[in-house]
Amino acid sequence: MFIDTHCHFDFPPFAGALGDSMYKVRQAGIVGLIIPAVSANYFDTVLQLTDLYPELYAALGLHPIYQHTMADLELLTHIVETKPKKLVAIGEIGLDRYDLTVDWQQQLSFFRSQLALAKRFDLPVLIHSRKSHDIMYHELQQANLPCHGVIHGFSGSYQQAMQFIKLGYYIGVGGVISYERANKTRNTIAQLPLESLVLETDAPDMPLSGRQGQVNRPEYIVEVFKVLLQLRKESSDHILNTILTNTLTLFSRINRVKNTQNN
Repeated sequence: MFIDTHCHFDFPPFAGALGDSMYKVRQAGIVGLIIPAVSANYFDTVLQLTDLYPELYAALGLHPIYQHTMADLELLTHIVETKPKKLVAIGEIGLDRYDLTVDWQQQLSFFRSQLALAKRFDLPVLIHSRKSHDIMYHELQQANLPCHGVIHGFSGSYQQAMQFIKLGYYIGVGGVISYERANKTRNTIAQLPLESLVLETDAPDMPLSGRQGQVNRPEYIVEVFKVLLQLRKESSDHILNTILTNTLTLFSRINRVKNTQNN
């Protein structure tokens, strides 16, 4: 059983073919899929999707490379205050130093506000960190969140990963490990504590090796898992069970929702 901790299922091509997309998700053994919003325009869509299928869960947030207003932050706060039953995280939020045309001070301001929101409601966070790991570590250390979260799409060094792990954060393992040229990331994921890893696809982005130029899909999480098996020394069952436990420990609200559905 797999849980994709980061999939933009509200984006094309999934949004236009929900029945077929969900069939493929279920055939792949995916029992949970977390959909992170990237801007206020997607909040309603993400929440509505989670009402349609029991496997879908929501994360709401303001992505660092999109333009946002204070009204967007106020809307996010209002929705979180209403405590939607399938809201399991704040995300996708973070910092991005790749595109230097994006207002840095605004990024910091929105990020800190969303960390404070996550802390207030005891929610984990889905963290986007691109060319900003050292600054990100400092910000997360200062925020001191009780629930921590996932460093999504991690491609930094072993030392940087361990810094986040020591703060209580998990490392998101996705399609980048399928590229043999990504030696640093592959070696890092091979060495990190298994208890600190979760799986993700970032679909429809971040296609796996051999699928460049194609749409990434949540069911390809099975292929990510197979590559992870090649990099690790533990048994397949141990890796699968540990990662599932990690995910359900971090996103504890998934268990609460499942228990409610079963009752």
